[in-house]
Order: sequence, then structure tokens, then C-alpha cells
Amino acid sequence: MSFKIAAFCIGLIIAIYWLRVLRMARKARRTNSSANFVPPEPIGRALRIIWIPIVSVWIAYPFVIALLRIHNPALQPIYATAWIAWPCAVGVFACFHFTRICWRIMGKNWRMGINPAEKNELVLTGPWSLVRHPIYALSQAMMLCTMIALPAPPLLIAGCLHLLLLQWEAHREELHLRRMHGAAYDDYCRQVGRFIPGV
Repeated sequence: MSFKIAAFCIGLIIAIYWLRVLRMARKARRTNSSANFVPPEPIGRALRIIWIPIVSVWIAYPFVIALLRIHNPALQPIYATAWIAWPCAVGVFACFHFTRICWRIMGKNWRMGINPAEKNELVLTGPWSLVRHPIYALSQAMMLCTMIALPAPPLLIAGCLHLLLLQWEAHREELHLRRMHGAAYDDYCRQVGRFIPGV
């Protein structure tokens, strides 16, 4: 099976992932809840301005590679092999599947950003008993699979920025949760790794 079909499949999964995120944010808004899609705090809003182009490249570039003939070497993948792209496509799909499980477990506690005035209950079961940020860990794995499958300079730059921003956002969320939950969250952090179990 061809490299271009694998690239298209990756793009399709990533697009469905982000459409699902938008749908959940819209649903939360309809139920008078806030998913913090546009966070009330200034840093969160600034991060959205940076993140939207990154996510746009992540969604669009696999389709560009799959559907268009790219003549500019600076925009072409460093290599293009189906033997690498297909296992990565399977990895992207698996990450999406496990992310959906995480979303289901979080339920009404799912948020995209920080609201300093909001105190949510801690979710410590399921994947959260293994890592503190399973959704961020899976998002990073999805991005890494995309970068390995389609190593084009625009995607590599967007990917590195996405990974760095997720690290920062996880740190910011932990500071917020520590303020909200105090010693209970400190104990949890001592027992559970941030993105990798036991680390």
C-alpha cells in the first residue's frame, strides 16, 4: 500500500481528532459549562493564538503530501516510505482510540484550558492512575508518529513547537491543580509520572 494513502489516513485521523475536540467544546458550551476553549486567563489565550496555526499545519500537511505534487524541496518529506508511514498511521489511530477512552472517563470534567476560578474534582482512575496527563501524552505520541511518518520541514517545526507547548501547558496545569487541591495533588504527583508511568 502506498505512502500517499498512509499520509492521507494520518491526515484523516488527525482531522477527526480535532473535530471531536471542537464538538466537545461546543457541547460543553451548550450545557452552560465551559471547556475553556478560549481560556479566561491571558497566558492561555496567547497560547491558543500560537497553537491554532500549529494544529492547522498538523491537520493540513498530511493531506498536502497525499494529494498534491510538491516541487519545493524545503516542503518535501526527508524520506517517503510506506514501510514507516503505515506503522505510524496505526500508532496515530491507536492514540486516538485511547484518547477517546480518556475523554469518556473525564466526562464533564474535561477541559482544554485553565480557569483560575474553577475547581474541578480530580480524576485519578483509569489512565490517570498511570500518568498525570494521559491525553497530553497521547497527543505527543500522535504528533511524534506523524513527524516520523511524514518528516517534512513544516511538519517537523510544527511538531517540535506542539511538543514544547504541551510540556509547558502540563506544568501550568499542575501549578493550578496544586493551588486548588493542595496536599492531595502533591501526594498524587509523587506517586504518578507526568507522561510516562513511573517517571
